[in-house]
Amino acid sequence: MTALETSPTTTPLSVAMREGSMAEHTEAENAGFTSDLLGGKINELGYLHYLLGLRTIYRALESVGRELAEAPELNGLYDQDLERGAALDADISYWSARAGVDADHVSPAASAYAERVEATRSAPARYAAHHYTRYLGDLSGGLAIGRILARTYGLDADGEGLAFYRFAQIEKPKVYKDDYRAALDALPVSEEQKSEIVTEVKAAFNCNQAFFVELGENLAAYQRAA
Repeated sequence: MTALETSPTTTPLSVAMREGSMAEHTEAENAGFTSDLLGGKINELGYLHYLLGLRTIYRALESVGRELAEAPELNGLYDQDLERGAALDADISYWSARAGVDADHVSPAASAYAERVEATRSAPARYAAHHYTRYLGDLSGGLAIGRILARTYGLDADGEGLAFYRFAQIEKPKVYKDDYRAALDALPVSEEQKSEIVTEVKAAFNCNQAFFVELGENLAAYQRAA
């Protein structure tokens, strides 16, 4: 991925996306369910419901992404090595058995998030906002979360139940993320489209927040025994 030269007075898209959504990002990260999950307080049922919601989101993300993969506005940003669908299916099968329940929980918040992603089929530049929000997060904090959950649930980080956090085809996440940001900065978008993308990133984090709030409403049922 190679970035195009930009005017020194123009804020790179990757910077605009990060800085423009900082407040929404922080709010989503500090949701009650997130804190409890990282604090080892969420049981198998809660984690299963979290994964089921993610599957709903990623099915939309990856369906739309494959359809738009050749769109000029994405400049080759979509990469099948990032896809999480198969990993989520494997993890859901594991956690459904471990929780002793069927994997049939439906999340209205996750469904609304998926609908927001689906709405970008006709707007590839806006789709880039969702691609960035999910996958760059997976390659950043997501890797650390996987290690935390391995300790919490007594799992091998490279074994069953945590496939979502492994990217077998990406050997050097930091290098990949640097190249990814360069590709974002090289997207052939106008200043107006750039503004729309930043707005969509904010919306994506708000969708994440709504999903976490919904999960938080069931914390009593999700509390892990001490």
